[in-house]
Amino acid sequence: MGSTAALKELQRDLENKANDLSKLQKDIAKNHQVRKKYTIQLGENELALKELDLLNEDANVYKLIGPVLVKQDLAEANANVRKRIEYISAELKRLDATLQDLEEKQNSKKEAIFKVQQRIQSLQAGKGKA
Repeated sequence: MGSTAALKELQRDLENKANDLSKLQKDIAKNHQVRKKYTIQLGENELALKELDLLNEDANVYKLIGPVLVKQDLAEANANVRKRIEYISAELKRLDATLQDLEEKQNSKKEAIFKVQQRIQSLQAGKGKA
């Protein structure tokens, strides 16, 4: 009788851990999605910076603000793009740290699930012998 209650408790524990693992995997997928978006933006901004570096000092630079192109100083445009690259790089580092943390949590959850499964199997094997 006691082993049946213990088995049910272990199965409930297993279910909770599996749900937690599923949430972690969703968070990891979301992190990858956001990281992909930032990586694309970083590439676009680095390309814009290369294009700005090719221009002469007296070249006209325009910035799209809503539906309007507004004239902008080359040095200001350069500074803005560099700031964006700096910001995006910092966000990517933050996302990498978060991802590493999530993956560590995921691995520990998987280990915990494996241990609970082993305990369930050993209880079931002991029950089968009796």
